[in-house]
Amino acid sequence: MATEPAEAQRSTSATSEPLIGKGWVQGVALVMIFGFLVMGILAYRTYTASMPMPDKVVSESGQPLFTGADITRGQELFQARGLMEYGSVLGHGAYLGPDRTAEYLRVATDNVADQWRGQGISDPHDRVVTEFRTNRYNPDTKTLVFTDRQARAFEDIQKYYATYFGEDSTKYGFLPHMITDKAQIHDLTAFFAWTAWAAAAERPGHSYTYTNNWPAEKRVDNGPTAQVIVWSALSLVALLGGIGIMFAVYGRWSQKIGWHGDATSSTLSFREPGEVSLTPAQRATIWFFAIVSVLFLAQTLVGAAAQHYRADLSTFFGLDLARILPYNLARTWHVQLSLFWTAAAFLAGGIFLVPFIARREPRRQSWLAYGLLGAVAIVVFGSLISEALSIYGVIPPGGLLSQQWEYLDLPRLWQILLCVGMFLWIVIIWRGMRTRLRTESKMNLPWLFFFAGLAIPVFYTVGLLAGSATHFSVADFWRFWVVHLWVEDFLELFTTVMVAYIFVLLGVVRERIALGVIFLDIILYSAGGVIGTMHHLYFSGTPVEHMALGAFFSAAEVIPLTFLTVEAWAFLQLGSRQQAGDAKPFPHRWAVLFLVAVGFWNFVGAGIFGFLINLPIVSYYQIGTALTANHGHAAMMGVYGMLAVGLAMFAFRYVIPADKWPEKWARISFWGMNLGLAWMVFATLLPLGVLQLYHSVNDGYYEARSLGFIAQPGNALLEWLRLPGDVILIVGGVLPFIYIALLALRHSRSGAVADELPEHPLYTELSTAAEQPAAPAKE
Repeated sequence: MATEPAEAQRSTSATSEPLIGKGWVQGVALVMIFGFLVMGILAYRTYTASMPMPDKVVSESGQPLFTGADITRGQELFQARGLMEYGSVLGHGAYLGPDRTAEYLRVATDNVADQWRGQGISDPHDRVVTEFRTNRYNPDTKTLVFTDRQARAFEDIQKYYATYFGEDSTKYGFLPHMITDKAQIHDLTAFFAWTAWAAAAERPGHSYTYTNNWPAEKRVDNGPTAQVIVWSALSLVALLGGIGIMFAVYGRWSQKIGWHGDATSSTLSFREPGEVSLTPAQRATIWFFAIVSVLFLAQTLVGAAAQHYRADLSTFFGLDLARILPYNLARTWHVQLSLFWTAAAFLAGGIFLVPFIARREPRRQSWLAYGLLGAVAIVVFGSLISEALSIYGVIPPGGLLSQQWEYLDLPRLWQILLCVGMFLWIVIIWRGMRTRLRTESKMNLPWLFFFAGLAIPVFYTVGLLAGSATHFSVADFWRFWVVHLWVEDFLELFTTVMVAYIFVLLGVVRERIALGVIFLDIILYSAGGVIGTMHHLYFSGTPVEHMALGAFFSAAEVIPLTFLTVEAWAFLQLGSRQQAGDAKPFPHRWAVLFLVAVGFWNFVGAGIFGFLINLPIVSYYQIGTALTANHGHAAMMGVYGMLAVGLAMFAFRYVIPADKWPEKWARISFWGMNLGLAWMVFATLLPLGVLQLYHSVNDGYYEARSLGFIAQPGNALLEWLRLPGDVILIVGGVLPFIYIALLALRHSRSGAVADELPEHPLYTELSTAAEQPAAPAKE
């Protein structure tokens, strides 16, 4: 009889011993404590040293111009009408449309220069520089003073925005007569004016502005600071040194870390579809994945519509689309749906794996799963409808149902309900695993799976600190805890845990090896990823230490991606090495290939493209350009999108009967998604981003972000070249995935159903190395 592995022996005992040394846990604890201690200090500095919000703004002659309350109302309007999804402020927002900070600064400086020329000054450059860079904010009275010329410019720019947003046409890609209320125009202009003032006025005691001299604007002598250049150089040093240390450690202990440490001695026979019993809750997740596939299609379709605006702003193949689906609504839905369908796939993947982990399912667990599905559907469709009504002006700004910050666009009510739904998901996970958890050490894989899942709602909830009325710099700090820390660290952690656990459940990796991989990834990701969150706040009005620490530590984020690339071949071979002598094929070829695609896009999209735009000197010129979109698409779709589809394929394989499995469509879907994404990135976004970066450095940031630059014939051609990639992705990738999802849904109620599962539900251990016949001696 085969000797039972140690992991199997302890799983049946009343207690369990940790399978990994305390050194790993201590390493994780040290990295987390250090990272969040620094983040706490930076949070304090964000609240106390960011660009100041004045109580009132007056002219030199004492004329009141606007108040802090006006600025806040303008900010709320900016969000509610989806203007952060059309253009940007302080570099953050959409990639079509101007940056309003840079735009106001350009228009205001030109206006003031013209006033000086009207007084007989032929070259007013130095006077304009002095006028805008002089800081006239009084922190004691919280009063900001504009010169009389700046005050006149403010009045004139209100007329400019009244004409711009009140246009009776869709030539800019948004609704006709979008904003016509005079008070709203005043408040919106006040918000833009405040950010432009912070971009030009020097910090007290320093020779650079509140935004570290961003944007590049010759009219106020804004150029890269010494800190921008020095920390860019030190980031490169950190990257090269970190990768060198990683390779040195890997070379010394390569047989003990990573997937190379997987020296299993068993020969496995994987259970084929039809041989694996599924629980009612596992079958319920097929509905999740089916809805995920439909949301995926909707996201790509509205994304294609948003892309068409960049290629041809005036018409959608003869249709005036902006009257029905303006650009800012299309991009809002595109961004929100990308988060919704990937997150829903993660929730479903967790529920699907739990019975395999616990080997049992509590009664009525499927009811909770269906309840969660209904709650997710309400949040998804409720938020999409609310966002449309907010952009159309039906819902007033600043309320529970009005749109919010980019990436956190879903209105406050739906954001709160989404947090509640994710905690409900954790209750489902806990309920399914609690029997197993009672007998497990908290350092072992079942508890690690639970803790990684718990981090998802906990860190998403932090986004609630970024309210519509929150000071811009403070809101940016907290919303990027979600956009970066939640996505790139804790979702990455849950990703690693789920992938490792799948291979443990398949028997191709021992739990001890999986734990080593997970703990190593946590240390590597968190060492750079936690503090690296600050690379989003270089120019958000925060103190310079945000840029220094963000640049230095975000460079370290490339190190774990390099490690995963080195380990890619060993990862790819998992599932085949333990199958010698078994006629049954490995059932998860396409699920594994989607996971391999995750590794590829992680290195290319998150690693190479992410590091490119994270260097302060590059970010200074390119923030909010196509290079940012290039990184976003390659990383979001390439990593979390491919993982979500891989999880779905893993679940579908056990639901669809073996003789019904659509091998051809799985292959087409895999290549369609990856080739379509590669085309999108390398044929359009990357070359356009490089051109836009060059234009920004050579001619100015304002010029590079203008519609005139995007509409140039050569750039428009690059935008049109994205069309074949979109078609390949949608038709060749998404539609076959939907077909497979519907096929799985059709068979979701067929097959064996069980509440109790065997010890090894997904494989049979045929023999160990000791029992296998010795190889014949060579003659």
